[in-house]
Amino acid sequence: MKVILLQDVKGTGKKGDIKEVAEGYGRNYLLPRKMAVEASGGNMNSLKEQQRLDAERKKQELAEATALGEKIEAKVLQIEAKAGKDGRLFGAITSKQISQAFRNTFQIEIDKKKITLKEPIKQAGFVKIPVKLHPKVTTTLTVQVIVVEGK
Repeated sequence: MKVILLQDVKGTGKKGDIKEVAEGYGRNYLLPRKMAVEASGGNMNSLKEQQRLDAERKKQELAEATALGEKIEAKVLQIEAKAGKDGRLFGAITSKQISQAFRNTFQIEIDKKKITLKEPIKQAGFVKIPVKLHPKVTTTLTVQVIVVEGK
């Protein structure tokens, strides 16, 4: 029997695949658990429509990520931090702080998980940080750490 998988099924296939499975496996396991539907004409048309919508959504996400990447690359984020005489910061600047500062300064939201900071920033100066906005879009954020005098 031919079925359209509604979710990933280990050993059978991925979501959206059209697979030929044993009659008993399809009727007694896949269909009752809503893991698949029979590959009828109506279901095939709805699958094609769903795949078309998914492709459009992915294309839109890529375009949005590319536009956001260009905005991010054009800006320099300045963060003030207290430091000792040797230029080492008291504490460190993390991806969470960078995300919050970017939102507060430019009103652009960047998820802290997308900022790929190998280790927190501990020195004053300019730092270039890769930001992975989309699997196909990675941009560079420039952060300038400015030392402020503190007591």
